[in-house]
Amino acid sequence: THLTPSKGQRKMRRIIAENPNWSLVVVPSLSSMCLQSIVNNFEGLLSQLTPGQRDFIQEGLSPTLPLRVTANLIPDGVYWKRCCERRWDLCDVSRYGHSWRRMFFERHLENLIELFIPEVTEPKAVLDVLPFCKSYVRRLNVSQLLPPIKEPQGEKDGEENDLDLAIDSEHDEACAHHFDFGLVLRELTHLEELALVYRVKECGMNFEWKMFEMTKRDCESLAKALKSSRTLKLFRLHQSNVEDKKCRLLVKHLLDHPSLRELDLSHNLIGNGGARAIGKLLARSKLEVLNVCDNKIGELGAKAIARALSRNSTLSSLNLRLNLVRDEGGAAIGEALRSNTTLHHLNLGGNDMTWRAASALSDVLIENKTLRSINLSCNNLGKVGGKALAEAMSHNTTLTELNVLLTEVDEQNASFVSEVVCANQRSEHKKQRKTGSIKYP
Repeated sequence: THLTPSKGQRKMRRIIAENPNWSLVVVPSLSSMCLQSIVNNFEGLLSQLTPGQRDFIQEGLSPTLPLRVTANLIPDGVYWKRCCERRWDLCDVSRYGHSWRRMFFERHLENLIELFIPEVTEPKAVLDVLPFCKSYVRRLNVSQLLPPIKEPQGEKDGEENDLDLAIDSEHDEACAHHFDFGLVLRELTHLEELALVYRVKECGMNFEWKMFEMTKRDCESLAKALKSSRTLKLFRLHQSNVEDKKCRLLVKHLLDHPSLRELDLSHNLIGNGGARAIGKLLARSKLEVLNVCDNKIGELGAKAIARALSRNSTLSSLNLRLNLVRDEGGAAIGEALRSNTTLHHLNLGGNDMTWRAASALSDVLIENKTLRSINLSCNNLGKVGGKALAEAMSHNTTLTELNVLLTEVDEQNASFVSEVVCANQRSEHKKQRKTGSIKYP
């Protein structure tokens, strides 16, 4: 647009406007004015419009509109993409089933939970959002849970200070609770995955070990909430100092769960007591994937899991990496695999096992036709263990992965094992090509 009309334009015009930028071209059409009116006074008329008109409205609506207006009236698309990109720098919609609306509500609810301060934040702040987001939330990944704020205490005499410490030790467990998931899990009727970490991110100089563990009260409320979530398929609780008592309490409420298929309690402290509880869960659940990596599980705990594994018919993946199952535990797992026909993946890396465990597992490799991968890395298997594994692999045609890195296995046997594994992989690939079941990344 010119700042002043040219001479030719002045001759063609019958009216010279006071505004030199005035032109007939910028006069909006009636349909555009109607669409803009819908944007300014949105009440949900999108179903009666064309796709192009709907896109125009979604691009024009303010991303700050209340959720009670937008949640169920605006379909997935441009508007929710704008809302997500306005709040978060990284927006990978592929992780949310390519749904921008699902991404918004899942991350919005996660943020509310992660910033919830017990006894400070009103539960209403979370409860008010649930009616709008419960239809879209499929997964929650909560990366921090804040404890209550401690009030600063002044300096006191020695006797008074000792008394206060005694009182604090009695009441800390009752007071230092976190967000109660019972408030939300029973309402999220489409929730399939839940991942939690009881910790405080970026705590700085305020660091305390209690910021990185769940209390007994937390465990009780979480266990009851998990039981009420009848659609949950995956539950992950890691790096939260969960010891055997809390593990047993969680398992008690997960027994006979109708939908749970994957359980991840990695990097905790469940020990042998927690492993025995896990064994009971394997007998009374439909778990397919179990991860108890780095949990101080010893020989007794491994034997308990092995007993359950021998009678289990659903588990396909078991991760016992970075525990202390040693030779007796490893041999027990091997013996269980003689009767188990469903386990495909087994990880026993870093478990202080020697050639004795390797020999026991080697006997199984000759008979078992179900296993597809075994990880024995970071164990002291030695030459004897390597020779036993190589002999077993000469009779095995189904194992497509056997990791013996950092196990003191001699180069000759390690090379032979690698050759057999590669041959099995090629054979498996040919079978998949014939059946048309090849899975491309």
